[in-house]
Amino acid sequence: MLDVITLGTVTNDLFLESKQFKPFHDSDFPKKDFPKGMAECFALGSKLYIDSLSQSVGGDAANAAVTFSRQGFQTGFIGKLGTDVNTKAIQEQFKKEKVKLFTKTLSKKPTDTSVILLSPTGERTILVSRGASNDFSMKDIPNVKAKWWYIAPGKISSVVILNLVKKLKKENVSIAFNPSGYYIEHELEALKTICKYADIVIANREEGAKITGKSYEKIKDIFKAFDALVPGVAVLTDGAKGAFVSDGRMMYRVLPFKEKKLVDRTGAGDAFGSGFVAGFIQKNDIGYALRLASANATSVVEHLGAHEGILSKKDFLNSRWKFVDLDVESLHA
Repeated sequence: MLDVITLGTVTNDLFLESKQFKPFHDSDFPKKDFPKGMAECFALGSKLYIDSLSQSVGGDAANAAVTFSRQGFQTGFIGKLGTDVNTKAIQEQFKKEKVKLFTKTLSKKPTDTSVILLSPTGERTILVSRGASNDFSMKDIPNVKAKWWYIAPGKISSVVILNLVKKLKKENVSIAFNPSGYYIEHELEALKTICKYADIVIANREEGAKITGKSYEKIKDIFKAFDALVPGVAVLTDGAKGAFVSDGRMMYRVLPFKEKKLVDRTGAGDAFGSGFVAGFIQKNDIGYALRLASANATSVVEHLGAHEGILSKKDFLNSRWKFVDLDVESLHA
């Protein structure tokens, strides 16, 4: 039996870096489309010159798998790959990271691809093309056992995921669920049902507000609504501001570790979510889990790509990660 299986997407990540990609803030941006009032802009109709182009492996579930493996867990990944030239590089990356790849069949569609527009400040916009993962079905889930499943579904059918979590719960398997933007926009009711089977649910603060219908500014209201959906622990990341966690009684807030240099925020949310779950499995302690999650996310943004900065168990022993700024208060105070 494995310790952790991650299920969801793996992507070929293409990074485009340019000084002409400019972060822009305007409080008059429509809240619906720009909840933080931020955008990454370039002139319409212009010809842009790329300063650097690079390629690596990413994807929510793949990023999480690397965290679990580097933290010493026997880890597997379940997802759908295409028959394109990127598949071999992805297979080699999983082998290098000691992640067991469970892929029954290859899709005729290309492997999912993300194009990351990276600004000089490390902020980015991601363009995602779903391909092979759209072909994922129940037939692609092998009969393999693990103590925990970390599900980051992308656009995989909610029917598949709901049937899976029901089956896992009957087998007393623990579940971490990291819903995608697609689920929030198009599968909200199914998402809420899936949450009822999860031991840990991870989303960002914007997503939490959308899922619960509560104001982005009122974090306690979001958590109170979330706690009615989630029988276990709810995690809301808040970008460079850190993250919040609720266990139904207490609300924890962690501030990020100070970055040496912000290079690229790609994969930071995955690093935090998987780092939290890894720490929670190791110690069953939210404070410890938040420290590992925050360290993992900080290390990732100091490197280009989603995998390079992920911490190993040995890395986390570094004195840099020994203390984190953590506050705890009653959720109902």
